[in-house]
Amino acid sequence: MDLQTFYRTKLVSPEKAVSLVRSGQWVDYGNFLCAPLTLDVALAKRAEELEEVKVRAVGFPGLAAVAMADPSGERFIYNNWHFTGGDRILHDKGLCSYIPILYHEGPRYYERDIETDVYMVRCAPMDSNGFFNYGVANSVQRAQIENARTIIVEVNSSMPVCHGGYDEAIHISQVDFVVESDNAPMFALKEPAVSREDMKIAEHVVSRIPDGACLQLGIGGLPNAIGRMIADSGIRDLGVHTEMLVDSYIDMYEAGRITGRMKRDLPGKMTYTFALGSQRLYDFLHNNPLCASYPVDYVNAPARIASNPRAVSINNAVEVDLYGQISSESSGIRQISGTGGQFDFAFGSYHSEGGQSFICLRSTTTDKQGNRKTRIRPTLELGTIVTLPRTVTHWVVTEYGMANLKGKSTWERAEALIGIAHPDYREELMQEASRMNIWKRKLHTTGLTSDIRMAV
Repeated sequence: MDLQTFYRTKLVSPEKAVSLVRSGQWVDYGNFLCAPLTLDVALAKRAEELEEVKVRAVGFPGLAAVAMADPSGERFIYNNWHFTGGDRILHDKGLCSYIPILYHEGPRYYERDIETDVYMVRCAPMDSNGFFNYGVANSVQRAQIENARTIIVEVNSSMPVCHGGYDEAIHISQVDFVVESDNAPMFALKEPAVSREDMKIAEHVVSRIPDGACLQLGIGGLPNAIGRMIADSGIRDLGVHTEMLVDSYIDMYEAGRITGRMKRDLPGKMTYTFALGSQRLYDFLHNNPLCASYPVDYVNAPARIASNPRAVSINNAVEVDLYGQISSESSGIRQISGTGGQFDFAFGSYHSEGGQSFICLRSTTTDKQGNRKTRIRPTLELGTIVTLPRTVTHWVVTEYGMANLKGKSTWERAEALIGIAHPDYREELMQEASRMNIWKRKLHTTGLTSDIRMAV
């Protein structure tokens, strides 16, 4: 049987495909932009027929239809490994539960600890060899497929075909059903605003990036600022080994800053496990052999991160306490995002030859009531999840400077972090540090900035 005939034997409507889902089953969705949006809507329409269908997703783009269709949370129990803005909305309504994960361990969870009845994934159209390319997310999808009893592929012609090292595609012979979607355009992020504080933070970080560094950047305005600043700098021969590929890598590449020739692991390649950004990024990735997606247990393995010399990890945080504990995923008991690969890259980068890990945050935040608060706190807010323990934290960066916490005592950490806090809060932080018995100076801020701000 030729491939096109084989394809047609498996082609069904979305309604037919989701009809095989039974009450009580576990349904896994493809990761990030591989989420099966058409099948999600079709499954949601069966809400009155089903009970306790448990759905797992990763970074769902928008609001999951299965969660929106069931305000009681009894028909569909929706869970997510990493929250997006839509997932936060659902979580606040009690309709989405977070699943804790160290991202590089994700495939192992599927191999050892959890089961999947039905796996649904959005892919690029089948190629001449019978493969459906996952496009912009390799991630944990190999392990999900190997663990699933039934596999449904949702085809979308807007999905870019992304080159990979391995496990970037699934063959028609592995698929139980194929659904053709409406071929909607790819979900694209709006360009985030870059603040003055972001630019100051970027200046601090970029000043410490050497020639031949191997970069990992997170998401948001700050990575964009760093990418643009590097593009305009004289830094040479940068490499890319990153969890997420974002638009700022294109800026650096087009400026000639990225060559990859100093990497030990996959020299010359931009290595990543998923991509998220603008249509410009997806166009850049389409059939581009310069870029290579790999499963997350390859990309995010701390030992592999460390294998590249001068690995530099740059990530955001929500808040940090005076001990150096970092939260990048919750504010109190409210889940905001997830652990993701921040621990993987912070740990792996520090163990690289000449490697560095930077945790970046603006010194203050303003709540919905207009109240300004310090993001460097004596202790984390009650209920806040620790993303990085104090033993893993390397550099902390605000617009006021940088603090290297490695090898520092608790009082040295307190001094260094207060030195990069917003000046309006330093006196209060010193008082709290004294109460916590982690303060060795006299209780005044005179000379604190000059002594500590860049005391690294």
